Amino acid sequence: MEREIESPYKSLGGPGRLLGALRYSMRGLAHALRVESAFRQELIGAAVLLPTAIVLALPAVQTVALVGSVMLVLIVELVNSSIEAAIDRISFDHHRLSGRAKDLGSAAVFLALLTCAMTWFLVAGPALVARLAHLRG
Repeated sequence: MEREIESPYKSLGGPGRLLGALRYSMRGLAHALRVESAFRQELIGAAVLLPTAIVLALPAVQTVALVGSVMLVLIVELVNSSIEAAIDRISFDHHRLSGRAKDLGSAAVFLALLTCAMTWFLVAGPALVARLAHLRG
C-alpha cells in the first residue's frame, strides 16, 4: 500500500529515520544553546537541580518527580522557542494573533516553572531542611 507524502521533508520511516531524528534533535539543542538565552538560563538551573535530585537520595518516585519537573521546563521552553520562531518567520509585524501565540507559549513556560518550583518545595524542601538540621547538629 502506497502512502501519501504530505511534505517533501517528512520521512517515510525505516532505519535511517532514527538517525535523522537524532541528528535533527541535536541540531535543535545546539541552536537553542547558541541563540536562546532563556533556555541557557534554565539549563544552568537544571545543572544545579538535577545533581541535587540525585544527591538527596529520595525514593525513586520522588526523584523522578524532581527530575521530571526540571525536564518539563526545558521541554516547554523549546516548544515556546519554536512557536516564536514560526511566528517570526511569518512576519515581524505586530498582529494580535501572533502576540496571542507568543503570550500563550510564555504562559506555558511560566506554568512549567511554577510546577517545578512547587515540586521542589514540596518534595525536596523537607529533605533539604532535614539535612541542614542534621548538619547543625
